[in-house]
Amino acid sequence: MDRQPWIILSAGDNVAVATAPIAEGSPVAGVTTRQKIDPGHKIALTDIPLGTPVVKYGQAIGRTTADVKAGDHVHSHNLHFENDRLAATANSAPEEASAEDRARTFMGYRRADGRAATRNYIGIIASVNCSTTVCRAIADEANRTILPHYDGIDGFVPIVHDQGCGMSSTGDGMNVLHRTLAGYTRHVNFGGVLMIGLGCEVNQLTLYGQSGAGASKRHFNIQDAGGSRRAVERAMGVLREIAADVGREKRVPMSIGEIIIGLQCGGSDGFSGITANPALGVAADLLAAAGGTAILSETSEIYGAEHLLRSRAVSDDVAKKLDEKIAWWEDYVALHGASLDNNPSPGNKRGGLTTILEKSLGAVAKGGRSPLTAVYGYAERVTAPGLVFMDTPGYDPVSATGQVAGGANMIAFTTGRGSCFGCRPAPSLKLASNSALFTSMEEDMDIDCGTIVTGDATISGKGREIFDLIVDTASGKKTKSEIFGYGDNEFVPWHLGATL
Repeated sequence: MDRQPWIILSAGDNVAVATAPIAEGSPVAGVTTRQKIDPGHKIALTDIPLGTPVVKYGQAIGRTTADVKAGDHVHSHNLHFENDRLAATANSAPEEASAEDRARTFMGYRRADGRAATRNYIGIIASVNCSTTVCRAIADEANRTILPHYDGIDGFVPIVHDQGCGMSSTGDGMNVLHRTLAGYTRHVNFGGVLMIGLGCEVNQLTLYGQSGAGASKRHFNIQDAGGSRRAVERAMGVLREIAADVGREKRVPMSIGEIIIGLQCGGSDGFSGITANPALGVAADLLAAAGGTAILSETSEIYGAEHLLRSRAVSDDVAKKLDEKIAWWEDYVALHGASLDNNPSPGNKRGGLTTILEKSLGAVAKGGRSPLTAVYGYAERVTAPGLVFMDTPGYDPVSATGQVAGGANMIAFTTGRGSCFGCRPAPSLKLASNSALFTSMEEDMDIDCGTIVTGDATISGKGREIFDLIVDTASGKKTKSEIFGYGDNEFVPWHLGATL
C-alpha cells in the first residue's frame, strides 16, 4: 500500500506538509489541492481568511496576506511574518533514558585538569589576522614532518581569522574576540597549543596568560622570531616538544555525561523540523539524562519560539536571561534597519519554509524537551549540565565557533539543503533531513533522517541511532566532514564593534 504523500504535524494545524510531490487536483486530508505542491511545502486544510494565523506544529507561523482556500499552496505569496505566539502548551516529557543509557561510556582522552576530550589535536592559533599565513604554514609543515611520528595525535590545526587589530582594545568587539580565542586555547580537544602573534597588534599575546602554562601551551611573536620563515622554523622546535608530550595520550573509558555537544542546523528545509531536528532532540534528551550537556544556540533562529524554551526554564533567572537575549536582538536588528524575519534564506524558502516563526519552531526541536538549565553569552564557558542555551547569530560558522569556544567537544548539525561543515577541533556530525539529500550527498552526510517521513523509522528510533553515533564519534570514529578535511576554515568569531 502506498503511503500518503503528506503529513499533519499537530491536531490543531490548519496546514499539512507535502512529503513528496503532489499534483494539482490530488486529495489531501479531505481537501483537493488547487496547485502543484513541492515536497516540504504547505497545503491549506481549510479556508483561511485574510489576516488569520496559519498554524503548524500547533503554533502560529504567521498570518495570511490574502484569502486562502482549502487546498491552496501556502507560502511566501500568501503568508507573512507577524509577531504572534500561541500560548505554550504543556510539553511532553523528554525521551525516557534507561539505566543502560545513563551508564554508557565512551573512549576519550583524560586531560590533566580532569576534563574529557573526544580528539587529540594540537592547535596553531593566530592572535591576529597578520599571523594567519604563518600559522597555516606552521600547521602544514608540522602535519608533513612531525605528525607521521605520532599515531596518537589527530593533527595540527590552524585556527586563523581576520580580526585582532584595527579595533578598539576595549568594548564588545575585543571582549568577544578575546573570549573566543581564550576558549580555543584551553579547548579540551587540543592537547597542546602554540599561539602566534605578529607583535604590534591590539590583541597582544600577553592577554592570554600562557607564560608558564606548561610545555603544552606556548606562544611567540613573528617579529621576535626574526620574520615569517624563521617563525616557522622556531615553531617546529616548539611543536616537537609539545608533540612528545601530547603524543603519549591514550583513550580510556569515561562517562558519556562528559560529552558537551553543540546543536546546529543550516540550510534547513520543510522537513528539518519534522525529521532531523526532533530526532536530534531525542538524542539531546538522552545525553542530558546521562549528565551530559547539549548547547542550543542561534538566537535569531529561535525567535518566535523562545516562549517554548522559557516555559521549560528551571528558574525565573534563567527565563529572564533568555528574554534579555531576545530583546537585545530586537534592538540590534532595528539599529541596522533589518528584521529578524529576513532570516529564512532563499534556499530555506525553496525548501518550504516561509517565516522565521516557522523556521524557529522547527529549530527549537533540536533541543528536545529537557528543562532549560542555563543561558550563556557568546563563547562563555559552559559549566551547567543538561540543555543550555548560548546566545549566537544564526550564521552557522559563527554560531558553532561560539559553542566550541564555550567547551563543546562535539557538534551535531542538521541540514535539509546540504550544508557542508566541519569545526575542528570538535568532530561534526551531519544529519540529513530527507533521503534525497542523503543519497545525493552521501559523502557529506552521516545519518539519513528522511526515513522518518517514509515510515521506515520513528523519531524516537532515529534519535537513538543519533545517540549511538554520538558515542561512537566521541570514541574516535571519524565523521564524514573529518574524512574530507573540513574544519580549518570554519573558525569565524562573531565580529562586533567598529573597524578603526
